[in-house]
Amino acid sequence: MTENPTAEGSGPEPSDDRSDTPRHRPPTFTGWLRSRSDEELTALLSARPDLARPVPSDIGALAGRATTRNAVLRVLERLDRFTLAVLEAVVALGDDRLSEPVGVTAAELAEALRPAPAPAPGTGTAIGSDSSGGPDTSAVHHRPSEEASETTPVLDRALGELLRLALVWPDRGRVRPVQVLRELLPHPAQLGPPARPLLADLPHASVERLAGELTPDSTASTPVESLAMLLSDPGRVGALLGRVDERAHRLLEGMAWGPPNGTVTDARREVDLATAGSPVESLLARALLIPTGDETLTLPREVGLHLRKGVLFRELSSEPPAFEGRERSSGTVSRTAAGQAFTVLRGLEELLELWAQEPPGVLRNGGLGVRDLRRAAQTMEVDESGAALLLEVAQAAGLVGTDDRLSGEWLPTREYDLWRESPPEERWLRLALAWIGTDRVASLAGSRDSGGRVRNVLGPGLARPGAPQARRDLLNTLAEADPGLVPSEESLAERMAWRHPRRESSVHTDLVETARTEASVLGLTAFGALAGHTRPLLAGDPDGAARELAEELPRPLDHILVQGDMTAVAPGPLVADLARELALVAEVESTGGATVYRFTEDSIRRGLDAGRGVADITGLLERHSRTPLPQALRYLVSDVGRRHGRLRAGTASGYLRCDEPSLLEELLNDRRAEGLGLIRLAPTVVASRENRATLVERLRQLGYHPVPESGDGAMSLDRPEVRRADPVEVSEAPDREASAETVRATVRALRAGDEASTIARRPVPLPTDGPPGSRAAAVMAALSDAARDERRVWIGYTDTDGRQVSRIVHPSSVDGGFVTAYDATRDAVHKFAVHRISAVAELADPDA
Repeated sequence: MTENPTAEGSGPEPSDDRSDTPRHRPPTFTGWLRSRSDEELTALLSARPDLARPVPSDIGALAGRATTRNAVLRVLERLDRFTLAVLEAVVALGDDRLSEPVGVTAAELAEALRPAPAPAPGTGTAIGSDSSGGPDTSAVHHRPSEEASETTPVLDRALGELLRLALVWPDRGRVRPVQVLRELLPHPAQLGPPARPLLADLPHASVERLAGELTPDSTASTPVESLAMLLSDPGRVGALLGRVDERAHRLLEGMAWGPPNGTVTDARREVDLATAGSPVESLLARALLIPTGDETLTLPREVGLHLRKGVLFRELSSEPPAFEGRERSSGTVSRTAAGQAFTVLRGLEELLELWAQEPPGVLRNGGLGVRDLRRAAQTMEVDESGAALLLEVAQAAGLVGTDDRLSGEWLPTREYDLWRESPPEERWLRLALAWIGTDRVASLAGSRDSGGRVRNVLGPGLARPGAPQARRDLLNTLAEADPGLVPSEESLAERMAWRHPRRESSVHTDLVETARTEASVLGLTAFGALAGHTRPLLAGDPDGAARELAEELPRPLDHILVQGDMTAVAPGPLVADLARELALVAEVESTGGATVYRFTEDSIRRGLDAGRGVADITGLLERHSRTPLPQALRYLVSDVGRRHGRLRAGTASGYLRCDEPSLLEELLNDRRAEGLGLIRLAPTVVASRENRATLVERLRQLGYHPVPESGDGAMSLDRPEVRRADPVEVSEAPDREASAETVRATVRALRAGDEASTIARRPVPLPTDGPPGSRAAAVMAALSDAARDERRVWIGYTDTDGRQVSRIVHPSSVDGGFVTAYDATRDAVHKFAVHRISAVAELADPDA
């Protein structure tokens, strides 16, 4: 439990009802919500962002949205076990179907949530048992007064959280739950429904007979009310229990702690005090059990509370279970996770550079083929499950997409170029946030859907709506452990179950287990413990996370070690410019703690084809090598550079041009070139029947290194083609928190809309019949007068979605069927179509 005070202070103050509802009308949830301060409404919308999408028109619309079934279900899933128990207590004791007064005080809650007495031996017998003997239930529990018990700080915080989330609200010194909770929590604390609705469902004759026997002197207006008042009095319930035998006591004790329903043959039998012969009949005759079906009996809530002596839960802990596990150095955890993060960045960048040159095809279903996935895993040096995860995260981060060609290929997007130029910590941050927010689960790749079709990486069928929440639950729970503590699986599961008991399911458990593995692969955790750079990320401080990760990542180097065997060793990660230039003129031979590059004729020619000269390549190596350049490497670069471009290939179908006739003579006498159909046209020109592209490729294979030339005879160097896919739209998580400024703007719009819907006004009469256009003319005349007098007016307006909305506007001009006015609801100048204005009214207090 957090120690910070909530928006409600150090606990609820039900008596502080600032509702503007008139005194002769009962308080309402909408009135209480309207009385909230701007800071409290901001806290509500920040905690429940779904209530502001789209922005409600006024406080009444907000109240309606906040009490819908789906909205309340979403917020219930976020409550921890203790807060949920407090809410169940409010629902159980504050139900408006119980006898007056409606609601529950904080002191009564504290009394109901106290530790339960030790159960007596022998309890738990089901209905229909003939066991004898049972506990003494003669003790009578009375509902406590305001002074009977003091609230605890933990209870105050839980109530404050429920008030902040608008799940409960104060009503004249008591706390009441929102109405929909009656449906969503039908058996709070495993108690049955109140007696009043149970009795109302019985035949009227049966209720009259029960009331006549049990409450003959009652002055209540109806038999149902008479019996409900009887069962709400603990003393009279105790008297009823004192008149049944021990077997009946055992039956009730077996239902007292839930479930509150039992089965018996012919539950609707007609019995009275005189004819009751069995324990079940004696309980039916005294309304201690009430039939709710042909074979179902239910224990009324009031009787259950009496049997529990007013205690709602047998076991209830206000603190989560403690972590158990082994200790590791927090520094070791962070460094290991940072090393894994660096490995992810390097592998993903290497793969996407390869895909830019040799993109894999898109399957017919829109995914990536199994062979291409296997090649990607080999390139990134991970297993196939790790490759699937990194590709899915790259797509979620907007780094990978498909082109618009008919066949379709997977390519890096233009966003990838910006990402590649960013510092490593910012690149990792983008991947981590994308993983937390995406609903796609890479581990589902390779499985089959309900139609028997295989799910492919980057294809359809991998989305699971609960995945983002499962990841956040896992990371936030790990963040509660001390730095370096590796929780055991059992203690982690118990802690997560306490934090969000309503999320417990096999699906959620599987998603959490998958998230635990994926978080380790991406470098958010190591050894099962949360990394230091992940904690600021969860606290909403991405800049802090980037700073901490930057301190743990290996520093980029600007030097290499050139060796005598035509290789160069990079002892760590290289700065971006050096890494790209080196990858252009050398082949990556191995990776790991150090990267080994090998220089070959093909790699040197690749650099020359990209426009680098011999001096450029030699100068690059001399500037960045900490060791002298071997003579053999200098000879290799010079030799390839000398032969590079001596031959020029054009289009005849193809021709070769060379300033050295001896080289052409050598080529004509080369038996390996017989298939090219070479014919000498001049001492320095040879024609071929092959086109230029084929001619260049074949001669390169023979080791002649030709260079294409354009029609004007200039060399046409082939720089590597840079292909990119269109940018990918990254969808936001539905429960993502809006910015503080957005929430404050929403509150201002709510206040303005509420003023428009509730302010006192005098309608301007508009004609309902008459010649065409008379109504529009009357509207324009009324608004023109308001513009001339600089008065605000109220208008009813039909927006483009067909909704009827209220607006308070300050008209400035009326012209051409449109009214230009300042709209206080939108805090902006807006044009209103006259034909959409359904009503106009003068404000009762224009200066209010």
